[in-house]
Amino acid sequence: MKVNLKPNNVSSLTKVLAVATQNQFAVGSFTPRATKMVAPILRAAQEKKSAVIVQTSEREQERYGINLAEFSQEFYRVIQEENITIPAVLHLDHTKDFNVIAEAIEVGFTSVMIDASEQPFRKNIEITKKVVEYAHSRGVTVEAELGKIGTTDFIETDVDEELFTEPAEAKQFVEETCIDALAVSVGTSHGVYLVKDPKIDIERLMEIRALTSVPLVLHGGSGTPSELIKNAIQIPNGGISKVNIATDLEHMMIKTLNRENHVTEKEWSELPTETVTLVQNAVQNVVKEKIENFLISSDSASYYV
Repeated sequence: MKVNLKPNNVSSLTKVLAVATQNQFAVGSFTPRATKMVAPILRAAQEKKSAVIVQTSEREQERYGINLAEFSQEFYRVIQEENITIPAVLHLDHTKDFNVIAEAIEVGFTSVMIDASEQPFRKNIEITKKVVEYAHSRGVTVEAELGKIGTTDFIETDVDEELFTEPAEAKQFVEETCIDALAVSVGTSHGVYLVKDPKIDIERLMEIRALTSVPLVLHGGSGTPSELIKNAIQIPNGGISKVNIATDLEHMMIKTLNRENHVTEKEWSELPTETVTLVQNAVQNVVKEKIENFLISSDSASYYV
């Protein structure tokens, strides 16, 4: 499936995040981990009049059986059939395989993330530049990561500061790769925190902001106290402008289904429509709460007019 005509409100990462940085709010980048949960994310954003990013990743393909073409089709279907008018981005999150990135671009994703953060610094630059050249030639924006953000799923521990993003390296990385957004490691982790006192290194974040010109991204938004996130968003000259949220949505899905583990695409296809609708409503409420109290992005759609 190749998308030949995108609705006017479907945007690149650059446009959506530049406005967020300028106006000191963050755009939520929500990972539904089920194609049927794309709709409630878009509905919540429309209701709250907020820009939004819907994303999936290489990992979701492998663990949940998500198909990129079907995921993209659902994104565009909901936007067109339900008259979604808020600024929206279809983003490919953490992906290492160039072929997966190329496939996402082919089926209509407007933004991709190459994650070579586990590689040595120079190799990360080399891999990222290749993706940037390919994506930019096709009108698609690129996010990349510098530092290590944590790799386990549901349960997290403290993050070693040695893995944090170095401001000077961030400057060099952005300048050499020409990426459109930088995911930084400043204290958050993927999953939900069980540590007593999670922190975000605001001083480090301010140093990175002072040395780089691209929008900054915070991964591991689930479970992070809202005040920490707000402080990171509202640093002088624009702080974090994209926050990734996945596990909070999945926890609500599992809770609503009275399950103990994740649900695959095949399992979703076998659930009664009433059950799917019940979960969609629960997810929609979580997204609305995040937009209003976490991201400070309610009514942000007005900034894009």
